[in-house]
Amino acid sequence: MKKKYLSIILTGLVLLTTLAGCGTSKTATNADDKKTIVVGASPVPHAEILNNVVKGILAKKGYKLEVKTFTDYVLPNTALQDGDIDANYFQHIPYLNEFNKEKHTDLVATVKVHIEPLGIYSQKIKSLKDLKTGDEIAVPSDATNESRALKLLQKNGLIKLASKDLVTKLDITENKLKLNFKELDAAQVPRALGDVAAAVINANYALQDNLNPTKDALALESKDSPYANVIAVKKGNENKKYIKALDDAMNSPEVKKYIEEKYKGSIIPAF
Repeated sequence: MKKKYLSIILTGLVLLTTLAGCGTSKTATNADDKKTIVVGASPVPHAEILNNVVKGILAKKGYKLEVKTFTDYVLPNTALQDGDIDANYFQHIPYLNEFNKEKHTDLVATVKVHIEPLGIYSQKIKSLKDLKTGDEIAVPSDATNESRALKLLQKNGLIKLASKDLVTKLDITENKLKLNFKELDAAQVPRALGDVAAAVINANYALQDNLNPTKDALALESKDSPYANVIAVKKGNENKKYIKALDDAMNSPEVKKYIEEKYKGSIIPAF
């Protein structure tokens, strides 16, 4: 009788082990192709594109898209690194690379979506020729966008810079107007417009502040800017089925048409 009970117990343990193994396999499969995708994004234009176009495309493929909005350039990456979101959509590759280097994160880009030309704006002057000696210009403080801003100012003849990929105001070699540069978090630059002679603003923040890059900017980056905004994910997830589905939706004809019709050149498709 004891042998019979022992046999039943052992059979039960084997069955439980088998079921546990099946459960593990199912979890791994679900992790590779989860049906709810959480993406962190800036409100404009990123969240608009996701909510108004991409969500519908993914729904037809059996995925639910959840969009979490962020108003800065740090939290979307820390949330991605921590696993709180599956992907983010707000940044270009130079910024991503610099962030990984500084914060020791392990994030990678998958697909390019659009370009947001950096622009120079002002409430006080109508032309860059109206700038006076000692005027103050606000620029983004993060390394890549400050470099972009200074290079845009150089392209428009206001300063000269050392020949480097990444520059700061310390790399200015000629500044005939003795312009002063106010470094601010990119999201805060539009709010400084009333206090400075001009400001160099990222297109997404310009749009959020009801500035139209194609109409209101005194100067814009050229359309061949290398700073395309991308989908970013944690390294190791870039080939998972749900990320591939997201990538395909982001590079769809529907998204391209929406960008062209909605933003009318203020934002340019990069695919």
